[in-house]
Amino acid sequence: MLPPIELLNFLKKEDNFLIATHINPDGDGLGSAIALSTALKKLGKETVLLCKDPVPNQYRFLPGQEKFITFGSFQPSAISHQLFRNLILIDCNDIDRIIDTSKTSNFSLPTSYFSVVIDHHESERPFGDIRWVMPDSAATGLMIFYIIKALGIQITEEMAVNLYSAIAVDTGNFRYENTTPEVLRVAADLKEAGAKSHVIYRELFESWSGGRFDLFMKVLNTLQKEDGIAIVQVTRRMFEETSTSPDDVEHFVEFPRIMKDVKVSVLFREIEDNCYKISLRSKDDINVARVAEAFGGGGHKNAAGCRIKADFETAKKEILVKVRALT
Repeated sequence: MLPPIELLNFLKKEDNFLIATHINPDGDGLGSAIALSTALKKLGKETVLLCKDPVPNQYRFLPGQEKFITFGSFQPSAISHQLFRNLILIDCNDIDRIIDTSKTSNFSLPTSYFSVVIDHHESERPFGDIRWVMPDSAATGLMIFYIIKALGIQITEEMAVNLYSAIAVDTGNFRYENTTPEVLRVAADLKEAGAKSHVIYRELFESWSGGRFDLFMKVLNTLQKEDGIAIVQVTRRMFEETSTSPDDVEHFVEFPRIMKDVKVSVLFREIEDNCYKISLRSKDDINVARVAEAFGGGGHKNAAGCRIKADFETAKKEILVKVRALT
């Protein structure tokens, strides 16, 4: 995998980078952004790590995660400073994936900035002066690995932990179909650079709080299954009853797919009255990104998401119509 020359030249020539990942950040977005920031600092560059939302608890083991600044705590004057006019989007390919301009009042991007997109999602948007979008890449972390290597920078232990974590998250700890020989070779390189796979696995997948486990049990009790489609639901009341947050729902949608006769798993998370965030997972060639795109979302063939403004039964009916058309 070869990064575009124009991207490498941009990173070598320019300075003062705003590196941002998407709303509701995951391990791939966070780990990739931290690793790139760390590498650029090795070249003497200045970087600012930005995310609208705080780093979720399950990713606070990542070295360097404390350097992320939320929009709410970032000084608007700093980002409007003429030096910080190079914006890099990590693990997303549209400005709307990092900031909701309709709801964020104390944050704004510079009126004139140069933008770069580094992403692997199938659903592309026409944003970015330089775009490197690789839907066939297992993770954005894999792409960042090749950028760092192409820049001639040695992978440090901090970079290795972040990149290994990024790739592990988006490959289901190397269980999904996107786990190619290339992915395993890169993982081996990262282990040699200091990433302890057993420690990372424990932090990512075996560090649930008691409240999160209680929430998981409540969500499983909502399971509905028909025509090879499994549906689970999480409500705001469940969060209150278990003292948990939306961050704790990550990976829940994966579990119904364990059943042999389930082809598609769908999780409905209540955001507000008559508004749901939908997470979709599928097996084999069922492209749930197409379902998500129909509702203004997107993602990958086997992992995608969107939002629907409707009551639960209506939202479920609309999703089922689209999913059944694929199965």
